[in-house]
Amino acid sequence: MASSDQEKTEQPTSKKRDEARNKGQVAVSREVPSVLVLIGSLSVFTLGGSWMSSKLMILITNLLKNPVKLNWSIENLTHLGWQLFGQIIQLMAPLFLVIMLVGIVANVGQVGFLFTFEPLKPKFSKFNPISGFKRFLSLRSLVELAKSLLKIGIVGWITYVAVRNEMDAIPTLLEYDVSEILAYAGKVAFRIILVVCIVLAILAGLDFLYQRWQHEKDLRMTKQEVKDEHKQSEGDPAVRARIRSAQRDMVRRRMMEAVPQATVVITNPTHLAIALKFESDYQAPVVVAKGAGFIAEKIRMIAHENNIPIVEQKPLAQALYKTVEIGQFIPAELYRAVAEVLAYVYRLKGLLHKS
Repeated sequence: MASSDQEKTEQPTSKKRDEARNKGQVAVSREVPSVLVLIGSLSVFTLGGSWMSSKLMILITNLLKNPVKLNWSIENLTHLGWQLFGQIIQLMAPLFLVIMLVGIVANVGQVGFLFTFEPLKPKFSKFNPISGFKRFLSLRSLVELAKSLLKIGIVGWITYVAVRNEMDAIPTLLEYDVSEILAYAGKVAFRIILVVCIVLAILAGLDFLYQRWQHEKDLRMTKQEVKDEHKQSEGDPAVRARIRSAQRDMVRRRMMEAVPQATVVITNPTHLAIALKFESDYQAPVVVAKGAGFIAEKIRMIAHENNIPIVEQKPLAQALYKTVEIGQFIPAELYRAVAEVLAYVYRLKGLLHKS
């Protein structure tokens, strides 16, 4: 049952675009490479047509000259065949090279460099006759059919108009020799192909815009899909809460394990507790544990069990709790107050003697 929430009204996310691109689903117009290949081929024949025709005439002349004197053995005919093949390849090489380069540039220019085997993977859904019939009657198929019919109609109409305009000149061709007739036919064909290229180039540009619009429409997402993707990328809130809880438990456990190595615990007296450690090679005392409420009570209990001195200093405890994180040295402005506490602790331990 369709609902407004299931309508694809949202723009695709970058993740959706990347996934589609990795699957080979990109906005590409087949008309653009076709028309560019046609224009490239026309350019080759325009610029190198005389060279290609002269090479072709030489090839045909050499082939037909004195055919009775040819050695018709299998070995000689094989050699002659390979020789002709090489000459034909040499003759057509500029055309093949231009077609290949134009085809690559036309496709890379539309979608960039993209190499994936995803479209080649077999999908059993394609063998479903019902799905195939739906694709056959889809809007995309109808658009492709309309484009094909339109191109055929345009090419046919342009050819018809061009030939009709030349009807008066056709009877006069009987007075020309073969080379002049071929030259005349070449000029007419060139004009026809040039007009066809211009019209097809316009159609290719429109088709490119249509393919981009259709691709964006296909990639659109429902509101629920956007929410689900955001949840997947950011993580489920419940899972994130459990992770944060586990991290807090780990930090708390490590903190409690450091309390027995503390030098002194400074309290609020009951609400706050900060455990400090100081060694002779330390540049300043380090906060190894701190906490409020239940955590403070736990720190005091561990300190009591391990005979760690507990000193009540309300202002100092509040300052340490607010300004110093676990693992950090105390700031310089608290040196004097902490030094007094440490001196008191050392006197309790008998490490310092009254002067």
